[in-house]
Amino acid sequence: MLTENQRIDDLYWCGLKIIQDDQYFCMALDAVLLADFVKVRPRDKVVDLGTGNGAIPLLLWAKEHNASYTGLELMPKVLELAKANAELNDLQHKIVFRKGDIKKASFLLGKGSYSLVVSNPPYAQVGSGRVSESPEKAAARTEIHCSLEDVVREGAALLNSGGRLALVHRPTRLAEIMQLMFKYGITPKRLRLIYPLADKEPNIVLAEGQKYANLGLSVMPPLVVYKEKQVYTKEMLAIFQGRCLKSVIK
Repeated sequence: MLTENQRIDDLYWCGLKIIQDDQYFCMALDAVLLADFVKVRPRDKVVDLGTGNGAIPLLLWAKEHNASYTGLELMPKVLELAKANAELNDLQHKIVFRKGDIKKASFLLGKGSYSLVVSNPPYAQVGSGRVSESPEKAAARTEIHCSLEDVVREGAALLNSGGRLALVHRPTRLAEIMQLMFKYGITPKRLRLIYPLADKEPNIVLAEGQKYANLGLSVMPPLVVYKEKQVYTKEMLAIFQGRCLKSVIK
């Protein structure tokens, strides 16, 4: 049963649906962009740090059914929502959601145990703006419980040799992302900038690095979200429709 603050949205990929709760931080474009950007391989062991309502593991499962997925979430009420979303899609045996602090992720989940770590972490640094009065929204938006360095450090510790770490974040912190990746043994390998409109500055960056890899960065073509106000570009519409799915004819 849904509460008055909840609704069910279509994710479209493989017919998945998701319960969104306005009391918490709802999934946004960032999650879909990261899921489209990430390459999931059969038998990958995947963990999503700060999984929220579980949107990213759901979308990645749609891309690759033969990988295993774990979502780590600190806030108890949000964790329960993620579990409810797995059950809503009959994926409770495919995606495991666990309560835990990102700062202790490698201790909780096992060092070197994963081949792919993904995260849509809080973007705002403490002191950089207003903090939401909602503990759940504050945790999702602001680095109250974990910093960008915590995410990269623990992501690197969770990865096996050759494993990949993929993040969605703000371009203003791209230099920091690169610096932290190198600090913790992750070589930046793929990068994509997202522009709201063609004549605007990018407002989202997608970055992927590989543990103990050789140098060599591939910069993908830019992605423009809107061709005009409230009108999505052809590529953005294709992403929403699950262009990356195996069942979709390219």
